[in-house]
Parts: sequence; C-alpha cells; structure tokens
Amino acid sequence: MGTFDNLNQVVANVRGNIALGLDLLYDTLMTPSLDEVGTSYGLLAEAVSYPADYSQVSYRLRPQARWHDGKPVTVEDVIWSFEVWRKNSPTSQRYYRHVKSVEKTGEREVTFVFDEPGNRELPQIVGEFQILPKHWWEGTDPSGKPRDVTTSTLEFPLGGGAYRIKSAEPGRTIVYERVADYWADKLPVNVGINNFDEVRFEYFRDSTVALEAFKADQLDWRTESSAKDWATAYDFPAVRDKRVVLEEFPIRSMGIMQAFAFNLRRDKFQDPRVRLAFDLAFDFEDMNQTLFFGQYHRIASFFEGTELASSGVPQGLELEILESVRDKVPPALFTEPYRTPSGSGPEAMRANLREAQKLLGEAGWEVKDRRLTNIKTGEPFMVEFLISQPSFERVVLRYKPTLERLGIVMSVRTVDDTQYQNRVRQFDFDVVVNSWGQSLSPGNEQRYYWGSEAADVPGTGNIGGIKNPAVDALIERIIFAKTREELVATTRALDRVLMWNRYVVPQWTYGKQRTARWDRFGKPERMPAYAAAAFPTIWWWKADATPAAEAKP
Repeated sequence: MGTFDNLNQVVANVRGNIALGLDLLYDTLMTPSLDEVGTSYGLLAEAVSYPADYSQVSYRLRPQARWHDGKPVTVEDVIWSFEVWRKNSPTSQRYYRHVKSVEKTGEREVTFVFDEPGNRELPQIVGEFQILPKHWWEGTDPSGKPRDVTTSTLEFPLGGGAYRIKSAEPGRTIVYERVADYWADKLPVNVGINNFDEVRFEYFRDSTVALEAFKADQLDWRTESSAKDWATAYDFPAVRDKRVVLEEFPIRSMGIMQAFAFNLRRDKFQDPRVRLAFDLAFDFEDMNQTLFFGQYHRIASFFEGTELASSGVPQGLELEILESVRDKVPPALFTEPYRTPSGSGPEAMRANLREAQKLLGEAGWEVKDRRLTNIKTGEPFMVEFLISQPSFERVVLRYKPTLERLGIVMSVRTVDDTQYQNRVRQFDFDVVVNSWGQSLSPGNEQRYYWGSEAADVPGTGNIGGIKNPAVDALIERIIFAKTREELVATTRALDRVLMWNRYVVPQWTYGKQRTARWDRFGKPERMPAYAAAAFPTIWWWKADATPAAEAKP
C-alpha cells in the first residue's frame, strides 16, 4: 500500500518513500537463522572472531564474493558502507554508537573496535548492515553526474545479492530478477531460498482496489491486515473451489506494540493523567465486536506475545532492577499489576469516562460550554489524529464520540504517504498510529525506540519523543546484560516503566499472519519457528501450477 520514489536505502528514514524489496539486492556479513533466537551464520563473512570481553570483532570476507558487475567485494566496501550508514541513517547512528573504529586488519579482514567491553550483542549486530559497492556510489551515472549516497535516487543501484532490479515504475511497480550467476547461490545459508526467477511488488493507494486485484488474479499473494476483510471479503468462487488458499501462520519471532502514539513534545500531552484519560476513553471491546468481528485482543505490553512482556507485580531479579530506578518511576508499578482499561458494557464505559474526567480536572482542565478548557490559559483541548491509510478512518472515527463526551475537540486528517512521512519527521502531529516490532533478543535498537537522545532526531523510532532517565538507564542495562536471565528481567522492567507512564494508547493484536494466495506455490512441510509465512523467502513455484496470465477468472 502507498507509493515509492526512492531506491537508496541509506536515506530511507529521512528522504522519500523507499521501494519494497531492495534488501534483495544486497548481502550482509552475517545472515539470521529462521529457526533460532539471536543466531546468525556467515554470508559475506567466512569467519568471525572476538575476544572474551566482547571489546571488538573481526570478520574475514569470502574470496569469491562479487558485485553484479563482477568486481570483488572488498574490506574497503565494508568500511565505507559502515561509515555511510552510521553517518546518514538515524537508526544506524544509535544502533552502532559504541563502535569506536573500523579497521582493515588483513587482506580480507575487517575489525570493529568498540568503545567499551561487555556488550554481548555488538559483535553480532555489526554483521547485520548491508554492504554497498563503494566504487559504484563514488562513480558517475549514465549522464556523467556524480552519484550521491546521501540523496534519494531512482537510478537502479548496483548490488551483489541474489536479485537485481529488472524494471521500476515509481509509485506503481518494481520488479526484481534473479541473478543467474549469483556468487553465494550454493552457500549452505542460501540453499532452499531465492527460488523465484522474478519477484514483483505492485503498489496500490486504495486497499479495496488491491483486494479486487487479488481476486482477479492480478496478484499471487496477499497478506491481509483487515479483520473485517478477513471475515467478510474472501467468499468468492476461487476460494470455494480451492484455487485460492487462505492460511494463517503463527507469529513467534517478535513482540508487537501497535498504538495511538502521543506527541509528547506538545504541552497538552505532558501530564500522564491526560494520557491515561485518553486510554480510559478508548472503548476497545465495542470496537472489537463492531469493527473487527471479535478477532483481536488488547495489547498490554510493548513486547506483547513474548516472554519479555511484564505481568503481575515485579518480583525477583526484575524487582531488584526496578529498585535502582525507584525514584524515577510511578510508585504504583511496584504494588499493582498494569491493566489496560476495560470498557466492556455501558456501565464500565461510563465509569471509565467519569475517571477520565476526574484525571483531566486534576491535570488542570475543566469543561466550559461543553468544551474541555485549560484552567490557566483558557485554551480548548483540540487534538488531530494524523493517518495515511483511509481504511483506518473508521477506527479513529469510532474513538471520536467518547473523546467528545469529555469535551475534547477531535479531528481526523488523512494525508498521502509522502505528506504523512514529512509531517512525522518534522514532529508536526498530535496523535498518530504507530507500531513497534520487537525481537526476541532486544539490544541497541531500544535506544532508537525510546532513548532520550533519539527523541528529537527525525526518522527514529522514538516518534512520541520519550525522554525518561529511568528508561535510558534500563536500556543501557539491557544492552550490557551478561545473561539471558538478566536480559529478560531488565526488558520486563523497561516494559513496565513504559506502560505505567502511559506514553501510548495500546490498540490490538492478533498473533498470526493472515495470508491469501493463489494455489501455485509450494513450501517446506515443517515451517521455520521464527518466520511466520516467510514468503517468498523459502517458498517455490509448483511445477504443475497455472501461470497467473492463463488462470481462469
């Protein structure tokens, strides 16, 4: 859904809308396992070594690694790519902030030196960034103009991965073709993947049109995000006669927080009592039954669906960790379990609104002439919900009546993807809908999500602008955790602090990936544990499948 106008991933978070699938063009030093938590294997790297104190790591490149133009992948490419990513990507700046230097320590060996020992994750995650061809980016385009890795581009970039770009029509379609002589095709980590000769992404501005295109066999595969459509829109002949397969895949690889996110940089959202009032006014139970056919459950953790989610009251090591920040966190989190407000039934919802009104009064707001007004300034409480997906309008508008009962003047602004991204990057919003995916082994990325230093940097995951010393301290402890037990306990502590500060109004989750596909694909009998559908990565075209162009309508 949406559009694209940029083929340069380096500036994806700060310029333009990046095209899907560009990761198919590039290799990384290491590649993750789909069956193991926090585990990687060598791709560009044939060997890796690090000392017992995790103070540095060395990678040795495979001698056969090549770019699509036939030139070898070099240590210079690795060093240049790392510095380019760290300089131009807000995510990489924080993710790799503890890398002090990158050095060539052998003909095919590169060493990353860290500014302090003890970060068990860092030797592994420096193997995750995409390696780019230095010689291509420092060259000139077909018109003779020097290329610039710091700007967006629609020139097809040179890669070294399993695919190259075959064609692209900005905002409509991008097509990748498999590289016949891909250098890493026979490596163990690549056996069984990259099975399609062509991978094509079709863009749509309207979800209804996209669904109709799938039903007309213009698309092979669709991931369905709408509970309403999943319940009502797939009763058509191709489903009934099994030419279209509907299948759900459990999501075990990540936790999720999807929520209405406040812009904490604005004074009206500074008081946690105001944010809690918004949460109390959110009637999830009614929305779930009315709009979502009862498919969802309410999110109650930033790590929902994983062992990292907090629950009950803190105990054991988690309690010990929270004691170190006791003076910086809400006292109630030590004695009360966190609960999302329940509006199940009219009486419960009326009680929630009474409590919300009380909290708003304590925060300095009162209702005058049916409008919530700041007692000191006389300013009415006005809030704009900024969204980019028209399909989400019905959700936000369902929220509007309860907020208006509190005297809040609410408006909804639906804009296109480009305008939405620009406004979010400029922090020009009141409330947006956002989601954060969490790995089973959290680490440096938590700074990017919640750290104070990321709060005022455009393009980071800290959209709301959270600045909290307790959060910062817990993030550092997560990063330098020495055992899995400590990592889990500290992450639960961080989760508890984030939830009790009411930085967001949590929405809902399903726990499965809903998929619809035309029955022309095969997949392994045993699917990997941590990859959900993993399409198209490990799937293949069935020998007896009917091509889409020849399929019956």
